[in-house]
Amino acid sequence: MPLLNQIKRIAIGSFDGIHLGHQALIDKVDALVIIERNSGYLTPGYKRSLFTSKVCCFYHFDKIKSLTPEAFVQTLEADFPALETIVVGYDFHFGKNKAGNAQMMKTLTDKQISIVDQVTLGETPVHSRIIKTYLREGKIARANQLLGRTYHIEGRVVPGQGLGKKELVPTINLDVKEYQLPLEGVYATRTCIEGQWLDSVSFLGHRVTTDDSYAVETHILEQEIGEVSGEIALEFVDFLRINQKFKSLDALRAQILDDIEVTKKRLSSSKV
Repeated sequence: MPLLNQIKRIAIGSFDGIHLGHQALIDKVDALVIIERNSGYLTPGYKRSLFTSKVCCFYHFDKIKSLTPEAFVQTLEADFPALETIVVGYDFHFGKNKAGNAQMMKTLTDKQISIVDQVTLGETPVHSRIIKTYLREGKIARANQLLGRTYHIEGRVVPGQGLGKKELVPTINLDVKEYQLPLEGVYATRTCIEGQWLDSVSFLGHRVTTDDSYAVETHILEQEIGEVSGEIALEFVDFLRINQKFKSLDALRAQILDDIEVTKKRLSSSKV
């Protein structure tokens, strides 16, 4: 990994999600300067570094938001003494009250400023805001297309109701923080446990048939996995159905078994 004083080309942005639009910047540089805000994310904090091989340097928004555009550029030049090129997106703003933009940056430094145009997929702009909207609408396949990968969240295993194993199907319950969660419903997923990705069907939303509490839970298909603890990850492959209330646990169980069969077909076709 190069030291900061060896880095010549940087790209600046939030890089939330590391989607196809971000890749257009990332491909041009040695390192990313990531503006961290601690709010709802496609990919929070340091976990963005898991989706790129480039060096990731973090500037917390609260630490830089009061800087003038001039002071922000001076900070970059001080932190990266070998800097030659700064790559930004067409809509990049910086400095207090977003007073600076990509064109202004050219007047504040003698470094080369490369401005990357908007990236589109078909007629759709590739933007984190649009991906989040697709997720909230349950349009997982479309969100995954703009990401250029399968949407991924992580959570810590927590105790569940105890009802699944007894009356329905066994599930792993997760406490998920910071991520933008998709529309309440059932999804074909893959679950990563101790580095192994396993086919699964997952539910997130309010348990309206039982205790009405909010849950994120996943059922591993066709194998016993025993007790699971710590952090695990979920990849959302496809949307099956919205959350709904059932008249009885028997009706819910019948639907879950149907969901499992549909999931097997969706996951099988996604691997072709």
